[in-house]
Amino acid sequence: MHPLFLSCGLLCDEAIWADVPARLADVADVHVVSFSSFSSLGAMADQVLMAAPERFALAGHSMGGRVALEVWRRAPQRITGLGLLNTGVHPTRGAEHDSRALLVRLAQTHGMKVLAAEWLPPLMGASAARVAQVMPSLTAMVERATPAIFAAQSNALLDRPDARPLLPTINVPTLLLSGTNDTWSSHTQHADMQRRVPHATLVEIAGAGHMAPIERPDAVARALRGWLAAVCRPTRPLESGQDRPRSRN
Repeated sequence: MHPLFLSCGLLCDEAIWADVPARLADVADVHVVSFSSFSSLGAMADQVLMAAPERFALAGHSMGGRVALEVWRRAPQRITGLGLLNTGVHPTRGAEHDSRALLVRLAQTHGMKVLAAEWLPPLMGASAARVAQVMPSLTAMVERATPAIFAAQSNALLDRPDARPLLPTINVPTLLLSGTNDTWSSHTQHADMQRRVPHATLVEIAGAGHMAPIERPDAVARALRGWLAAVCRPTRPLESGQDRPRSRN
């Protein structure tokens, strides 16, 4: 089976991918990589490259998408397919330094449980029932981290390079995925990325926000499965996909 590495986002570990790996176990050899020990995207990318085989597919969520782009920058010849989920390509802008600093200070002063209560709800876009179902797992995930880990990962994001020049160089099947309610990394942002990537398909997940892999693991796994089919048969045209429309909660 084809090796597939899933890279995690800010303060995320295997929990963010929920049961996505199990849903792909019949078509891919799935590995999840998290980055609690690193303070730069480059170091995170190097960790992926050290853990992965010579050729592999790579999909990253949020900060993990930024890591995936750094892996592409370093070793494009090793990547068979690229998945960029709920992520972006721009360098820092606006008040991002200040807003991230406020959250880091909150974690340092009041702890990770208080941070989780402040940080997680705006990221969610699923139904109220689904949010209530997954929030305990997400809160526990954040609490497994520390303020020092949060500060290091936040600094890594603030130091990120402009990834836009990389997009036209991506010559492997590429999946771009966003939730209809993702206010952090919108569908419009991913559509702009699609226009710059020669081999990209764009999937919008209904009833999901920034945490799409755990909010809608069924739809995310379907999108990844379709992308993996293109990865394993690279001469076959990519199929565009869009999840069913949904009513705003």
